[in-house]
Amino acid sequence: MSKAQHGDKGALDELLRRHYDRLYSVCRRVSGNDADAADGCQEALLAIVRGLPKFDGRASFKTWSYRVATNACLDEIRRRKRRPIAVLDTPEPASDEPLLDQRAADRVTLDEAVARLPEDFRLPVVLRDVAGLDYAEIAETLQIPPGTVRSRIARGRRQLAEILGNQNPSDQRHIER
Repeated sequence: MSKAQHGDKGALDELLRRHYDRLYSVCRRVSGNDADAADGCQEALLAIVRGLPKFDGRASFKTWSYRVATNACLDEIRRRKRRPIAVLDTPEPASDEPLLDQRAADRVTLDEAVARLPEDFRLPVVLRDVAGLDYAEIAETLQIPPGTVRSRIARGRRQLAEILGNQNPSDQRHIER
């Protein structure tokens, strides 16, 4: 990372490629759709490039980059809310077209459920269950106390289980990565 911080374009390219999939995954769950996730992730990568020379290493690069990506996605969500919504007439699928397989349908349902969580709960749940950050890293990323992280994750998972129709949160599985 030191080489990337000091202008080595090859090292910067490698650093961004190494972290892209994880950042995109977080952006996808935070934003709720592929288009906004792609835009948010692109903005995050640009912000990382711009901010890298000033990165002081007090936080790990991973934690810092998740913070940048989370902020970029939240900005994208705010921009999305200001955009006009286009309504398209879509034809009904023909009866002989194959239906989504169950796994894809479950993923769509899970994505919709995560998107319905309030932001205060969605971000810690995504950072824990999608990004795999520990509680201290999430606290640092979101700049909130670790106890708040724990309670928001617990409350977010409980709400997610309710949204998905699961009345027993202990049966709930972690979000698929």
